[in-house]
Amino acid sequence: MKKILLSFLLAVPILGYSQSFQVNLQGQKQTAMGGAGTGLALDEAAVFFNPGAVSFLKKNGVQAGISPLYLKTAFRENGSNITEYNKDKIATPVMGYAVFGSPANRLRFGIGIYTPFGGAMHWKEDWTGKYTVTSLDLQAIYIQPTLSLKITDNIGIGGGLVYSLGKVDLRRAIPITKSNGEASTAKLKGDAKDFGWNAGIYVQTVSGVSIGVTHRSQITAKVKNGDAIFDVPDALKASMPTRFNAELPLPATTSIGLGFYPSDKTTIAVDVNWVHWNKYKELAFDYDNNARIPDTKSPRNYHDAAAFRVGIQNQTTNRLALRAGIAYAMTPVGKGYVTPEVPDADRLLLSAGLGFKASERFLIDLSFLYENVKARNETNIETGLSGEFKTAAYIPGISFSYKW
Repeated sequence: MKKILLSFLLAVPILGYSQSFQVNLQGQKQTAMGGAGTGLALDEAAVFFNPGAVSFLKKNGVQAGISPLYLKTAFRENGSNITEYNKDKIATPVMGYAVFGSPANRLRFGIGIYTPFGGAMHWKEDWTGKYTVTSLDLQAIYIQPTLSLKITDNIGIGGGLVYSLGKVDLRRAIPITKSNGEASTAKLKGDAKDFGWNAGIYVQTVSGVSIGVTHRSQITAKVKNGDAIFDVPDALKASMPTRFNAELPLPATTSIGLGFYPSDKTTIAVDVNWVHWNKYKELAFDYDNNARIPDTKSPRNYHDAAAFRVGIQNQTTNRLALRAGIAYAMTPVGKGYVTPEVPDADRLLLSAGLGFKASERFLIDLSFLYENVKARNETNIETGLSGEFKTAAYIPGISFSYKW
């Protein structure tokens, strides 16, 4: 029992939608273009994609959007002919941006609220890996006030402080039968509040190509005095932890993007993202009660991983813009470290969308993103859970914008 409890408390059940637990749904136009946008001054979402481009936006504006995310993961244990699936639940990453200041001036202001990391995975309570995890809800919301300065007519720089609000709730079965015949359970629940930054440079070259380079810093999410809740027989409760401290690195990301404009109506975006996952070497837990469970360290040994993105936008009419994109993201999760919380693998992303100008000030943008995560057969080095995972995600999105 002790070994299983330890492995539970070492686990971080997270599944994201770009790489591992990273989410890349920060703007509907950009999502429809394969997630590319670093080299463009496209809309208010430049606060996230490239603060240096904010000073090049032609209008001020405010926008809000949401991307309801439906994820389907299948698992087949090695040696079994039974396929198990996660529960049907929808996660809802949100985003909102506002840009202020006269477009005629060189200095502009912006603020963004977005969800760059998160996950929601819910398995049935009696599935094969129930002693590894049964459910996870993870969310990190960043709030980013931003300054952007056009230092010449062709070069802009920008940056912002990031305030991160994190929340995690994970659950797992324990192989101890209670008096009512049900399995015992455990839950870890906590909040984190931390700081980081985001900066970028945007250049409009004389050849007409635009270039963007950005860096978003790592934020180390620190859960202090989180709730450790064990539903076990009364005789064991006194020996169980009730509080825990833990840290999780939300990795830095460096991006370079290019914008091409083959005609007045057409924009092509190309992005490369380099995510600094190598900082995620281990996960450590510090418990308030070590009578049964000592403080622990669990190796993760993630490695850096890249994502490649291409998108296109065509302003088909004065009111209608059509968009499409494709991307390929490489997994940072090495062999032996795949878990049912992070059944991560290389993935292909296909996207499309449209923008409709309802009036001169009011716009609606729609997107749809499909992610195909490759099948991966692994044996976890800690839990011994061995089998093949296969995941697909379906993510529609909508945002509303008002400009002035």
